[in-house]
Amino acid sequence: MRTVIERALLFIILLRLLSGSIEITAAALMFKFNDLEKAFYINTLLALVGPVILIVTTALALIGLADRISLTRIICLFCGIFLILFSLKAD
Repeated sequence: MRTVIERALLFIILLRLLSGSIEITAAALMFKFNDLEKAFYINTLLALVGPVILIVTTALALIGLADRISLTRIICLFCGIFLILFSLKAD
């Protein structure tokens, strides 16, 4: 029996694999350079990748679930994402 994967789910899986690959590559580069300043710079770039992947994968999931989820839940979800991103910037 063949399982069919929804297109949105496939894109989410691929984005998460890409994100994980970027993280592993960044760790390897930090190890290769063996320099705290360069590691800090690489880590700063990673801080940009994480939220972008979060937003894109959530948007893809919502597009796939749009006909099965209520507007109230979608609004709550976006509020939660906003709070996560806001808390990253809060001092």
